[in-house]
Amino acid sequence: METGRRRVSRGMLPLLALHTANEYYRVGWKPPVTAGLLAANTLIYLRPSFIDSMLPTIDKVWFNPHLILKHKDLKRFLLSPFYHMDEAHLVYNMMSLLWKGIQLETSMGSAEFASMVATLLGMSQGITLLLAKSLLLFFDYERAYYSQFAVGFSGVLFAMKVVLNSQSADYTYVHGLIVPTRHAAWVELILIQMFVPGVSFLGHLGGILAGILYLRLKGTYSGSDPLTILFKGLADALSWPLRFAQGLFRRRRISGRGTVGGRQTRRTSGVWRCWSCTYDNPGGLSICEMCGTARNGNGLSSSLQWPRQSHELPLDELRRRRLERFGR
Repeated sequence: METGRRRVSRGMLPLLALHTANEYYRVGWKPPVTAGLLAANTLIYLRPSFIDSMLPTIDKVWFNPHLILKHKDLKRFLLSPFYHMDEAHLVYNMMSLLWKGIQLETSMGSAEFASMVATLLGMSQGITLLLAKSLLLFFDYERAYYSQFAVGFSGVLFAMKVVLNSQSADYTYVHGLIVPTRHAAWVELILIQMFVPGVSFLGHLGGILAGILYLRLKGTYSGSDPLTILFKGLADALSWPLRFAQGLFRRRRISGRGTVGGRQTRRTSGVWRCWSCTYDNPGGLSICEMCGTARNGNGLSSSLQWPRQSHELPLDELRRRRLERFGR
């Protein structure tokens, strides 16, 4: 999250688009929920004409605990993560979302990932609200409660970082420092607060605590949570027309005529099959075009050129004729 109201365009969106296209080209499976989150944040920032009238302005969605609690303003509570002040703010957050989202969605699956993002968003916002209220009640600290306005997806991103790094035993770089990966979010929280002016300490702290709480709750609950079941149901309902069309296409292919040896199998009464080389001849011919074997009156054929016993050619001769036929 960042505080402030000024939006300055720096022309960084093409960089975000190029990086996103490169990452999605590189991975085999394309995570749809991550792509949807990227698109939603970017469209809300750009405000194209076809949705501009439906979107509230940024002044109506700033995250401010006083206004949320006083007016019970769920709009500020739910929408503030999707608004960004300028392109640098948007691009930095979306680059981070792209990296974390692809890894988490690939490992968890889209339904569970969507459920996790929705849960982390609500928990991070709620914990930030609770922290601000507690500072006022117990320490009479009004600035974080009354004066601070914040927007941005970084609170959710800090929560996702905690989930992503929770099982790692490796070390990572955080702004030049080598730290245990499991504690990278805490180190980043402190460094950003020290060197980047205008960031929301409570928003980032709320995200970290939300990630920890999510992992604790996940560890005590077996099976799919209700939100995951809901998202799976929605995904199945939305993809049903596509699955139906694919199944119909497969059935049509299976019910069509098959092919044998590259030739379409002919089943009309005007075609007779040579018994010695199995070649299908037009009904008007009395001698096989392939091997010269004559067709007799009852639809069977008899050889005029090679001796046979019980209507059978020697095995070597039959093999030679078949090789001769398929070699043409």
